[in-house]
Amino acid sequence: MDRRFALLSLAALAGCGFELRREPELRFQTLALTGFPPDSPLAVGLKRQIKRTPVQLLDDPARAQVVLEVLREFRDRTVVASTTVGQVREWTLRLQFDYLIRTAAGELLVPKVELRLSRDMNYTESTALAKEQEAANLYGAMHSDAIAQVMRRLAAVKLPS
Repeated sequence: MDRRFALLSLAALAGCGFELRREPELRFQTLALTGFPPDSPLAVGLKRQIKRTPVQLLDDPARAQVVLEVLREFRDRTVVASTTVGQVREWTLRLQFDYLIRTAAGELLVPKVELRLSRDMNYTESTALAKEQEAANLYGAMHSDAIAQVMRRLAAVKLPS
């Protein structure tokens, strides 16, 4: 009985158009990443995602069909709420990532994109170490979101004829 229910469920999912999310399909063969800071977690994540596609990453932007040029990558945190004695109670973590996508010849394929992500985090000094780990996890989630958005943007790129 359970097996029949599972088969019916799978058939219903297939019939409704449900499909697992796939990697975006990129319509070019070579890509260069420029302007990333040396220790950029976004660069590491993007390279990892691009290696899952047939696109070849090149170090020389002059030889690439498409160039993703980073204009700004910045992380910060600001105090949102504090106690009357000045103890922090809440932070806002922010990621700012500005980039454009162009050809090696400099023709814009995607004009400047200003990506802004933020997460709020409550804070207590008694759990400072755990809160630092939470902040790292939240930044990691923002990096994943940013990488997914960039990959979708790269998938939408159409090279000039």
